[in-house]
Amino acid sequence: MDAIRSATGLDAGPISHVHVESWRTTYKGIVPDNYLAGLDEIARTASWRERIESGIPVFVAIQDGVVVGFISGGPIRDPIDGYDAELFTIYTLQHVQRRGIGTALLRKLASRLDADGFKNMAVWVLEDNASSSFYERSGALRVSSKDIEIGGAFLPVVAYGWPSLRTILSPG
Repeated sequence: MDAIRSATGLDAGPISHVHVESWRTTYKGIVPDNYLAGLDEIARTASWRERIESGIPVFVAIQDGVVVGFISGGPIRDPIDGYDAELFTIYTLQHVQRRGIGTALLRKLASRLDADGFKNMAVWVLEDNASSSFYERSGALRVSSKDIEIGGAFLPVVAYGWPSLRTILSPG
């Protein structure tokens, strides 16, 4: 990985590509196939441009001049007792996974949220997502669960939480 930097409006298309490709590889066999097939990079590009321009913290990981991963987060949207921030999305392309990019992105977001005055953070993850161990290895604890609807299927999700952003910023 060459760098992690704040996303700009010009990154909306590459972020959308990573988002769609990551969903198709990560959630194959979990999320209905017709939903994954219908994911639209162009529609997501507009959505990502709006998010970036709204000031939501979004960071991209660059490798060989190409966006290969991204992360976003901010104030918690669905309250979980004891947590004030939320990791909204984190994805990397399959060919760069397990190379430290996700951890570097997580630390960048945690640093920004810490600077913004947040104390802790949670993330919602599909229960059957094989990447769940990533959150556990980074010090997150399983703190809640619920079901959500995606493509007509009700799927279990779990919330992982870092009781302190310092857990991410000062791994030990």
